[in-house]
Amino acid sequence: MDRRAWLIGSGLCVLGRAAFGAPSAPSLAMMAREGGVLLIRHTSTEPGVGDPPGFILGQCSSQRNLSEAGRAEAIGIGAWFSQHGLQPRAVLSSQWCRCQDTARLAFGRYEDWPALNSTFSTQDQQAPQLQMLRRRLRQLPSGALEVWVTHQVIMTGLTGAYPAMGEGFLVDAGGTLRARGLMRSGS
Repeated sequence: MDRRAWLIGSGLCVLGRAAFGAPSAPSLAMMAREGGVLLIRHTSTEPGVGDPPGFILGQCSSQRNLSEAGRAEAIGIGAWFSQHGLQPRAVLSSQWCRCQDTARLAFGRYEDWPALNSTFSTQDQQAPQLQMLRRRLRQLPSGALEVWVTHQVIMTGLTGAYPAMGEGFLVDAGGTLRARGLMRSGS
């Protein structure tokens, strides 16, 4: 089975899970208070896989972007953080517009970090990017919380798990997945 077919099939499994209600994340909030990095996959997008041919970073009109539902989900993530009193020391984002928009709507701030960029069409870049992520994880001060808004391929590459759009994975300094869940206000 080729990579694209596997990703589409895996995505359909996740869509099925999301349609029936993926779990919320109360334990995610409790564990995030202890520190780590909360990886967040960008929220829901317009239909499609990857980006249109010839897309350009920095030119949102050439990319697959957040849907209305995705924008509302991102605002909900910000409300979830406020509800749980979580204040990340840094919010880092992929340079793709759907990640930047998720970070901006949820947190009102972000810093671009190319290590979080998608490697969907550039597999040769994944190993060096994952190495940069692991290096920053190891340097994270004990008890500190950061948020990294990124893509499925990065989150799966780092943890081996497949995230739904808008799902968060809390990882420790070793990159181990400690908790995961959807961050919805009221949960």
